[in-house]
Amino acid sequence: MPLNADRGYSNMDDGGGYNGTRYLEKQEATRGSRRKWIITGSIIALVVIIGVGVGVGVAVSKNHSSKSTSGAAASSNSNSPVQQTNPNDPSTFVLDPNLKHSFYGLAYTPEGSQLPECGNNISAVIQDIQLMSQLTSRIRLYGADCNQSSLVLDAIAQTKVDMQVYLAIYNIPTDSTPYTRQKGEIQTAIETFGTNNIAGVTVGNEFILDYLTAAGQNDPNSAVGNQGAALLIPNITDTRQMIASMNLNKTIPVGTSDAGSYFNTEVMEAIDYGMANVHPWFANVSIDQAAGWTADFFQDTNIAGAAAVPNNPQMYIAETGWPTQSSDAGNANNGASAASVPNLQIFLDTFVCQANQNGTGYFFFEYFDEPWKDVQFGGVEGWWGLFNSDRTLKNLTIPDCHID
Repeated sequence: MPLNADRGYSNMDDGGGYNGTRYLEKQEATRGSRRKWIITGSIIALVVIIGVGVGVGVAVSKNHSSKSTSGAAASSNSNSPVQQTNPNDPSTFVLDPNLKHSFYGLAYTPEGSQLPECGNNISAVIQDIQLMSQLTSRIRLYGADCNQSSLVLDAIAQTKVDMQVYLAIYNIPTDSTPYTRQKGEIQTAIETFGTNNIAGVTVGNEFILDYLTAAGQNDPNSAVGNQGAALLIPNITDTRQMIASMNLNKTIPVGTSDAGSYFNTEVMEAIDYGMANVHPWFANVSIDQAAGWTADFFQDTNIAGAAAVPNNPQMYIAETGWPTQSSDAGNANNGASAASVPNLQIFLDTFVCQANQNGTGYFFFEYFDEPWKDVQFGGVEGWWGLFNSDRTLKNLTIPDCHID
């Protein structure tokens, strides 16, 4: 929903040094690294994907047919951050008083969901759902490879939590194979687990940004931007047709996710919802201005952009947050403020409850640190989590403002 006129954020003036061009350049140069795994993985995986898909499919089938056994391993270890009163029933997990159900949504990728390794497993995903369900009722995924859609829906079924999931297809402009493969994964997940916990299917993650960056362009509504739209829209339409052909018991909306400044108008007209990445860190905004800048940017760019097309798609913030460290000194700050746990705490304190009050739909970035990103890309890429990679909460106080 649109933000209210009285947003309730502090430090709303332009002291953050926002500059549109610099913001676009920062997104292209820095955030692009986080997207490269799917391109690399797709190329490497072409030879092995059939064998991987069959193996993982069999594993999930076994997980679904024997829920008690598969779930038992999730938290029976006394060193686990989540404990169960019944080690054979993942729904009996003990609540952590440090966790508050205060987030509209969280961004999540199950550990080990990058091709070609596919090292994810039901036990780890169950533990993640147990933790995230204490913070939110919504999560968004980024892709469907490595059977992650089925694993997440299976984990929700086993834990019996109230959780809605935006499934996703991570398609790329240069190769149709990832789209076709992941669409099949999502269809299988829906057929196996039903629609009760599915909030939508997101087709594309920064697709237009990637397409424009590869062409050395930055205008999403240029001729080049429209060429990218002509590649993405058929995938959106095809996914909608696939869902319709399944004769489901509810309508599942279909949308896309992109960098906040890169929504193409033709794409906007083809979606039910849009998810916009809005990162004050990459805009070189200081931490004391970050929450207000995020609210203003989303309102003025994404909400306004959606209102300008006839279908007025629902808009969400797909990613926003603050990194807690950098693997090198050169990226330890964004020119205005440091990557640190105290600064993440400030962003939590000035954004979360205010966004809830204003009716903003957002997916906080992100659930936990992802070491593979640090190994591959360095800088701040692997350090955006509320939790460390071992699923222990960082030295943070979660805001207490319950949201359903």
